[in-house]
Amino acid sequence: MMNQHLTYKNQPTPLSKNALQVLESRYLRRDEKDKLIETPDEMFRRVAKAVAQAELKYGTDSDVANWEEKFYHLMRGLLFLPNSPTLMNAGLSAGQLSACFVLAVEDSLDAIFTTLKQAALIQQSGGGTGFNFSKLRPQGDLIRSTGGTSSGPVSFMKIFDASTEHIKQGGKRRGANMGMINIDHPDVEAFIQAKTDEKVLRNFNLSVGMRDAFMKAVEEDDNWALIHPVSGKVVKRVKAKRIWQLIVQCAWQRGDPGLVFLDSIQRSNPLSALGEINATNPCGEMPLLPFESCNLGSINLSRMLFREKDRVSIDWEGIARAVEIAVRFLDNVIDINHYFIPQVKEATLGSRKVGLGVMGWAEFLIQLGIPYQSVQALDLGARLMEFINQQSLKASVKLAKTRGPFKHWSKSTYFHQKVMVRNATRTSIAPTGSISIIAHTSSSIEPLFALVFQRENVLNGQRLLEINPLIIEQLQQHYGGNMPLLNKIRLSGNLSEIEEIPEATKKLFRTSLEIPFLYHLKHQRVFQKHTDNAVSKTINLPHEAKVEDVALAYKTAWQMGLKGITIYRYGSRKNQVLTTAVAQEKQPQLVEQSCKVCID
Repeated sequence: MMNQHLTYKNQPTPLSKNALQVLESRYLRRDEKDKLIETPDEMFRRVAKAVAQAELKYGTDSDVANWEEKFYHLMRGLLFLPNSPTLMNAGLSAGQLSACFVLAVEDSLDAIFTTLKQAALIQQSGGGTGFNFSKLRPQGDLIRSTGGTSSGPVSFMKIFDASTEHIKQGGKRRGANMGMINIDHPDVEAFIQAKTDEKVLRNFNLSVGMRDAFMKAVEEDDNWALIHPVSGKVVKRVKAKRIWQLIVQCAWQRGDPGLVFLDSIQRSNPLSALGEINATNPCGEMPLLPFESCNLGSINLSRMLFREKDRVSIDWEGIARAVEIAVRFLDNVIDINHYFIPQVKEATLGSRKVGLGVMGWAEFLIQLGIPYQSVQALDLGARLMEFINQQSLKASVKLAKTRGPFKHWSKSTYFHQKVMVRNATRTSIAPTGSISIIAHTSSSIEPLFALVFQRENVLNGQRLLEINPLIIEQLQQHYGGNMPLLNKIRLSGNLSEIEEIPEATKKLFRTSLEIPFLYHLKHQRVFQKHTDNAVSKTINLPHEAKVEDVALAYKTAWQMGLKGITIYRYGSRKNQVLTTAVAQEKQPQLVEQSCKVCID
C-alpha cells in the first residue's frame, strides 16, 4: 500500500513530471540566452549552501558543512520545502528570500507613492504584499492643502493593481496583494463591491477588517458607525445588517471579500506593545505589523509515515527532526536575506518571525485510512499541529540559547512568561500552491480538490493535468488498474456516482466540494488552535450553494475564533485556477500516462 510515500529515509526522491515542469519554468537558473544552466538537484544544493552560510555568524566552517548537508537532504527528500522566493533566489546576488510583506499606507500622496515603489521592488524580487488602506480619507473628502477632493482608497488600490499587473515577481510570476479596509471606514461599501467586475483589482485578494463589535451589532440588528480615519468623527450610521448582507452577497458572487478578524489576531499578538496588527500577507496566513516580512516553509506530511507489518504509522520522530532543522533553516534565512528597504530590515530583525506549516494533510489522512470528514481526522489534526508547534518552540528556545532572543523580546509576552525564544512566531499554515506540486503532494491542509483535475492559466498559460497517485494505487490494488474505471473518475473528478466503488473508499477519497463547509471550518479551527500566526484555508462551496451558506460560514468562522476566512463558490468566476472536469478529447493521453502525474 502506497510504498513510494512511506520509504523515504536515505533514498533519493524522484520528482514528478509536473514538478519538473514547474521547476524548469520558474525556479531553475538560466543564462542570458534563457538556457537552463541548473538541475533540480543543483538548485537544492544551491539553496542549502546559501542558507548554511548563516552558521558562520554563530559557529565554524564545520558547522556550515554539517548544516548544509542537513538542509540539502531535507529538501531533496521532499520532506520540507521553503517558500518560492528562497528556492528561486538563495545563493544569487542580492537574493530576496521572503514571501510575505506588509507595508504601511499613510494618508498623503507622498506616502502612498513611496509605498507603491516599495511594493514594486518587493514584487519584482518575488514577494507578496499586504496593505490596509483604512488610513486613507474617503472618496469626496475635502483636501484643504489643494482645495480638491480625495478619490478614496479604492481608486488608489487600482493604481497599486496596475503596477502589479506590469511587474512579474522575480521575472517569473505575477505579484499578489492583499487589500484590506476596516469595517468602520466610510468607503467600506465601495470596497466590498470593488471586485464584482472581474476585470477590476485582478491582482488583489480583498478582506474586510472585522471587529467583534460589528459582528455583535449584526446579531442584535443595531446601527454601525462609520468613522472618518483622519478626524475620528462619526460620518454616518448605517444598519450593520445592510453591510453584512452586502459582504456575503459579493462573496457568494465572486469569492471576495474575505474576512480578517482583527480582534482574534490581536488577542494572540505576542508583540502588542509595538502596536496593533491590521494587515496580512496576500493569502492571510501571516498577520504582520507594518514593514515586517516573513519566511515560510512547509513539512511534507505525506512523507512522514512508515510501515509496521501491514500497518501504516506516523513517524513522530521524523516530524520532530524535520521541524528542528526547518526552524533553524528559516531563522538562517533571516540572516542571509537581502533587505533593500531599511524599514523592512529593522522590523524583520526586530521580531524574527518565521512561519513553518504543513502540506500533504489530505494524503496523510488517506494513507492512514482516515476520512477527512471525520472526528478522527479532527482529533489527529489537533494532536499533530500541537506537536509541531511544541517542537518549533523547543527549536526556537534552543537557538535563543546560542544566538540570543529576537531584538524586541523584552517587549513581548514571552519576556513576561520568562521564556527566551529566538523567533516571535514560528508556525503558520500557508497555501503551498507551487511547492506542493514540487513535493508531489496535496496542498496545505486542504482536502483533495478532485481526484483528477486541471490547473488552468499556470506557467505562462499552460495547463497542468493532475491525477492523484493514491487513487491510481487503489485501482491497481483492488481493480487491477482498471482503465475504464479511471476514465469514469476522470470525467467526474470524484467517486460519488461510480457504482463499482464501495462506500468506505468513497468516504476516504471524498473531495473538497463533497465535504460540508462545516468540516472545512473545523479543520481550520483545530490547526489554528496550535498555530502562532494564522491558517490560509479556502472554504470551497459547490456552485449551487446559497448566499445563506456564505453568511453561515462567515458567522461560524467568527464564533470559532478563527483569524480569517476565505470562501470560494465553484464556478463563481469565469477564470479559475482549478477545474474538476477534464475534456473528453484528452482521454487517450490520460490512459496512456495513468500511473504518472502528467503534463498537458
